[in-house]
Amino acid sequence: MLGDNIRPDDHIFPSATKSCAILGRFDIGQSMHCLVLKTGYDMDVFVASSLVDMYGEFEEALALFKQALYERLDVNDFTFSSVVQVCANSTLLQLGAYRVFDEASVKNLGMWNAMLIACAQHSHTEKAFDLFKRMEVLEVKPNFITFLCVLYACSHAGLVERGKRYFELMKKYRIEPGDQHYASLVDLFDRSGKLQEALSIIREMLIWPTESVWIFELGPVSSGLHVLLCNPYVAVSRYEDAVKARKMLRDRGIKKETGLSWVEEGNKVHTFAVGDRSHAKTKDIYQKLEELGDKMERAGYIAETSFVLRAINGEEKNQTIRYHSERLYLERNLVPEQLKDYNRVKARLRLAVAFGLLAFPPDRAIRVMKNLRICGDCHTAIKFMSKCTGRVIIVRDNNRFHLFEDGKCSCGDYW
Repeated sequence: MLGDNIRPDDHIFPSATKSCAILGRFDIGQSMHCLVLKTGYDMDVFVASSLVDMYGEFEEALALFKQALYERLDVNDFTFSSVVQVCANSTLLQLGAYRVFDEASVKNLGMWNAMLIACAQHSHTEKAFDLFKRMEVLEVKPNFITFLCVLYACSHAGLVERGKRYFELMKKYRIEPGDQHYASLVDLFDRSGKLQEALSIIREMLIWPTESVWIFELGPVSSGLHVLLCNPYVAVSRYEDAVKARKMLRDRGIKKETGLSWVEEGNKVHTFAVGDRSHAKTKDIYQKLEELGDKMERAGYIAETSFVLRAINGEEKNQTIRYHSERLYLERNLVPEQLKDYNRVKARLRLAVAFGLLAFPPDRAIRVMKNLRICGDCHTAIKFMSKCTGRVIIVRDNNRFHLFEDGKCSCGDYW
């Protein structure tokens, strides 16, 4: 477009900045910001809002928002929703998002929903329920997204009865439950160990269950659900059944999503994969992880060997889990003597945390993003890391935020 001298407008800039955010290319995003300033679109509310939403530099995003208010830019509900998400992503929920939300003179449904999901993801469960009550008092009519938010909050806090009440409350607002609502309800029962109730919900559904609530009866499903089925087989030592589940994955030509963890430092994103040794500070990172591992064991960390998905003896499990790669070991036919080299593979999440310990000053929280759900042993390990280092470690997996501090996690070990 630029080559053809076509001028970008208030539709083009938001799309471009969103692409920068998705790719994590904040260097290009800053260039885009400069172009916005040069073309005068910095005074456009939609373009300015997209810039707020784009920045991984949370403090800069909030500063930009404050500048917009100072210059009396006509900010709208989309701008406020973006700021709420910025605060949520940067763990400024308590100080930032609540204040921004409370100071908004007019709150539309999008803002209420943004606050609800932010509270749910940060384990501010009671605050989420309080917000829903405020909506009822103010006669703000919830929609299907609103109920997804409160059901999510119930599911990740184990509040079965409350979740059932919210599900039934949908009838009052004449909202037909969709597959996502049923999936949330099934998830709620499942997490609470009420498997028969979960099955009853599936059987009584008024719509055909999707892969998010039922596995393999539908034909082709995602790789994540194959792995989900595989794990409990391994946990009870049914290795042949686990192998069959993995073989089904390969036979159907479905590829397992590659696990990644990444940390933002300045304008650069540092990405870590399984056994990654491509980073410029690899030697220091692995050395830091070794030192930290010794401190963790002295502090009482014991590897949760059930997360090593292969039939090996106890000592080998302890070694493997310390450096485990969060993938199924049964996909490799390793014999004990071959595990020596494989044991050096460090979990991508722990590599990212170790890098953060090296890169950031002691008073700065370490923020790690992860595209897969955090496993039980890594969750325990990060709690010990926070205790042994005195650092605040924030992990955003594909499900929720975890804030680790002084050996505890904000999720209460329920996720």
